[in-house]
Parts: sequence; structure tokens; C-alpha cells
Amino acid sequence: MAIEYRITLDDEHEFNYRIVLDRVHDPELAARAPAWTRLGHHQCSNCPLSRERFANCPAAVDLHRVIEDFQGLPAIQKAHVRVRTPDREYAKLVGLEEGLRALLGVIMATSACPVLSRLRPMAQQHLPFASNQEFVLRAVSLYLTRQYFNLREGRQPDWELRGLVEAFQALQLVNQAFWQRIHDTCKGDSNLKAFLTFFSMASSLTYSLEAQLRKIRPLVMTTDDDIETA
Repeated sequence: MAIEYRITLDDEHEFNYRIVLDRVHDPELAARAPAWTRLGHHQCSNCPLSRERFANCPAAVDLHRVIEDFQGLPAIQKAHVRVRTPDREYAKLVGLEEGLRALLGVIMATSACPVLSRLRPMAQQHLPFASNQEFVLRAVSLYLTRQYFNLREGRQPDWELRGLVEAFQALQLVNQAFWQRIHDTCKGDSNLKAFLTFFSMASSLTYSLEAQLRKIRPLVMTTDDDIETA
């Protein structure tokens, strides 16, 4: 299963990426990656990987081509972004920041990073250009579905979403470390702003989960539901 991105800036600048969702870490590819992908370079404070076994950060290795393709370009530059998944296609004229946020997000979620891999179910149901509300609804829905299967299969379910908050707290530490990695290598602001918006969406599930749940309540509750609980 793969997701394809085509980002077109003008008649002479088109970038194509194919993200295989079930890929594994390739040490030979990592050995050819730039220095800023080394595991010890702004290593995440919660990284479970050892430098003895992993010379490079798996997510950084996967990201470096995109980061270097767009460094020096302004985030406000318009781009035609076309995304092809196995089931459908999406196309939108967006600021480069929004297009890169979607692309970087799916690459990170399908990397060999043990922390980021918690987002793999969302990547498998990839929705590019998602709003913050859509991001929260999908994250909560997938998490609660997992709890349902935990219940059916004899494990303790977490209906209070405590594990979801903990997972996104861990993701925030990864986002902060990647901000430093990319800040060291980027000349422009497109990659930095893409990470900033991705960071803000993830942080909304840790600092203000209740507020986010109130925002998505009208999407899943009907007037009849309110009458029954009144």
C-alpha cells in the first residue's frame, strides 16, 4: 500500500513522492543521509532507540529528501498538491505550508520511529488537508475503536482517553526535537511552519482535550440525543 504526492509550484518545478506505508528502516539508505539525521543530533528526550543499534533517526532519514527539496522556499507560496491513495485522489491549491504538513505527517507516522508509529492507523486512513476538527475527530474515533476491541478481547479498555492524551504528550516531545533538527538545516520557513501547524494540532489533544471534544460534539450528536439526556 502506498500514497503518492505530487506538488507542483510552476511549469518547471514539480516534486513527486511515493510513501510506502509498510516500509522498514533501511540502514544502507540511512548511511547516505545527511548529518542532521544522526540519532544523536537533537535526539528526542523520550527516544527509546539506542545509538549503538541506530546511527540515524529513522523518521529523519525518511524526511530528509522532502526537507531539502523545499528548504529556502516561503511557506505562503502557492502549490498545486495532488494526493493519490489506493482508494481515491485529492487535489487542492494550497499554501506550501499546508501541503507539506500533510506530506510530512504521513511520512513521520509510517516511519520506523517507535513513538511516531502510534499514528500509523491514521496514516493508513490518510486524509490530507485535514482541519484541526477533523484531526481530533479521527484521532478520538480510532482510539475509541481500539478500546472497543480491547474490551472484546479481554483487555482493559480506556474510555476516559487517558492513553490518548499520554500518547500525544509523547508526540509533542518528538515534534519539539524535530523542530530543532529542521531549524538547523532550513533556510526558508516552509518546513518550519509546516511543523509548527502539525505541532499545534497534536498539542490540542493534550492541553485542551475537553475543549476539543466540545467542538466535535455537534458532529456526532443529534438534537434527539440532547432531548433524551435532558
